[in-house]
Amino acid sequence: MRRFSTVRTRLLAVLVAIAVPIACASTFAAYATYRSAVVAIEAAQARAVDDFAVRTRVWYRGTSRALLAFGTMASELGLDAAGCPDAGAKAMERAGGFRAFLLRHADGRVCTGSLDAALTSEALEGIVRQLAGRPSTGMWNGADLGRMRYDQVTVGAQRYLAVLASVPPSANGGLQQALVLTAPELLENVFDLGEDGQALNVALIGRDAGVIASRGDSRDLSWLPRTDRMPETFARWVAPNRAGEDSAFVARMVAEPDFYIVASFDERPVEAARLQFIVLLLAPLLTLALLCLVCMRAIDKHCLRWLRGIEAAARSRTSNNRVRASVGEGMPSDIRSVAEAFNGMVEEQEIRQRRLQTALDDNRFLVRELHHRVKNSLQVVQSYIGLSKRDHRDEARLALADAECRVHVLSAAYRFTLADGEMQPVRVDLFLDDVVTMISNLIRGRDQWVASRIETAASLSVDRIIPLGFLVADVASRALRSTPGLRIVVEVVDVDASAIEVGLVADRDIQHSAPPRLFAGLLTQIEAVQTQEPQGRSLGRWRIAHGS
Repeated sequence: MRRFSTVRTRLLAVLVAIAVPIACASTFAAYATYRSAVVAIEAAQARAVDDFAVRTRVWYRGTSRALLAFGTMASELGLDAAGCPDAGAKAMERAGGFRAFLLRHADGRVCTGSLDAALTSEALEGIVRQLAGRPSTGMWNGADLGRMRYDQVTVGAQRYLAVLASVPPSANGGLQQALVLTAPELLENVFDLGEDGQALNVALIGRDAGVIASRGDSRDLSWLPRTDRMPETFARWVAPNRAGEDSAFVARMVAEPDFYIVASFDERPVEAARLQFIVLLLAPLLTLALLCLVCMRAIDKHCLRWLRGIEAAARSRTSNNRVRASVGEGMPSDIRSVAEAFNGMVEEQEIRQRRLQTALDDNRFLVRELHHRVKNSLQVVQSYIGLSKRDHRDEARLALADAECRVHVLSAAYRFTLADGEMQPVRVDLFLDDVVTMISNLIRGRDQWVASRIETAASLSVDRIIPLGFLVADVASRALRSTPGLRIVVEVVDVDASAIEVGLVADRDIQHSAPPRLFAGLLTQIEAVQTQEPQGRSLGRWRIAHGS
C-alpha cells in the first residue's frame, strides 16, 4: 500500500485486491461450466453415433440371420429351380422390403427369386461375383455367421442394399453362397428418430459403396464432410462440409474394414454453451466493475470532496488572510474534526503572521537606519581623511589617499546595496566604474591615467563586492606608485552565464611586486580563482562565479 500515494489509489487498490480473486474464481467457474457443457454435448453426440452404430449392426445381423435361415431351409427341403422362386417371393412379400435373393448350393444348384423385373438371375450372378471380389465385412460381438459382405449395388436406376454370405459346406449343409437385396428404406428407417432430424444428420458410409443409407432426404448430402478421411474406430472433428460450411462431425466404425456411421451435429447447443460461458464470465466481472465505480463515486462524494476542500484552503494564498476549509452538514465527523482543527490552525497562524510582520517591519526599519548610519559614518571618515591629507606630503599623503580610497569602496558598496532601502545585490559594472573614478581622483598622478572597460551585467552580494573593490584598488595602487606615467585599464567580461573575469592591463611592461598578505584573504572572500599571474603588461586576471 505504501506504493500508492493518494487515498483514492489506496482504496482502489483494496477494491482491486478484493475483486481480482473474485474475478479469477468467477472466470474459472465459468470456464469449468463451459467445459462441462461442451464435454456433455460431445458425450451425447458420441452416444448418438454409437446408438446408430448399434442399430445398424442389429439390422445387418438380423438380415444376415434371416438370409442364412432361409438358405439353410431351402437347401434342406431340396427346393428345385421351379419352386424356389415362388417360395422366396412369398417370403419376401411377407417380410416386406426384400427385393431379390440368390442361393448357391454345394452341388451347384442355384436358386434365385426377385420381385423386380430388372433383377434377373444373370444380374444377381453378376452382383455375387462383384461382391465376392471385395473384402469381407468383419463381424462384431463374437457373432460367427461366416464370411459376410455388406454393400450397396445399383441395377438400372434402382439402388439396393446387398448382403452376401459365403458359408463353408460343413457349416450349413449344402448352402455355399447366399445373396439378398433389400430396399434402402428398410435401413434408413433405422436412422429415423422423428423431429430430431433438424439437429442431426447421419449416414452409413462405405469406402467403395459411398452413402449406403442416410437420414432424411438422401438426395441432399451437402452436410457430409468434404474429405473422405475416416477414423480407424472413432473420431470427432470440425471441418468444412460439402456446402463449404464448418460443421462438427463424429464417425464410428460399424464393421471392418470400411463401414462407418458419420453424423453431423447442429452447433446450436455448443453456441448456447458458449453464450452461457460469456454470460457467466461477464456478469460477475461487470458486477465487480460496477461495484468499483459505485465505491469510487461514494468515496469521491462523501470523503475526497471534503479533503479536496481542505487541500484547496491549505494551498490558498491571499494578501491578508487564508481561506478557511468549508464545513458542511453532510461532512463525516472525523473529516469535520480535521477541518475545524485546520481552521483553528489558520486563525492562529494569521495572528502569528501579523505579529511577525509587525516585528519584521520594525527590524527592517532598524536595519535601514543602521546601514544609513554606517554609510554616513563612512562618509564622515572619508571626509576626515581627505581633510587630514592636506596637512601631509609624500608617503604619508599617499598612505592617506589609499585609506580614503578604501573607505570610499565601503561607502560606495553600502550606497549601491541600499539604493532601494533594502539590502540587494550590487551591479558589478556600476560599482567598479565608481571605484575606478575614485582611484583616478585620489591615487593617480598627473601623468598617469586609469580607465575601465566593463562588459557585464552581473551582480554580487555586498559581502563579495567589497573585497573585489579592495582588490582592484590594491593592484592599481601598487602599480601606479611604482611606475610614473603609467596607464591602466580595468577590464571585466562575461566568461559564461555564471562567471565573469576581472583583469587589469597596463600600457607597458612594468616591474611587478609581491602582493601583501591580505591579498589571499581578499581572493577567498570574493571566491575568485586567479587565471593569469602578473607579468609583462598584465597586472593579473581573476575568474569570479556569480550564479546569476
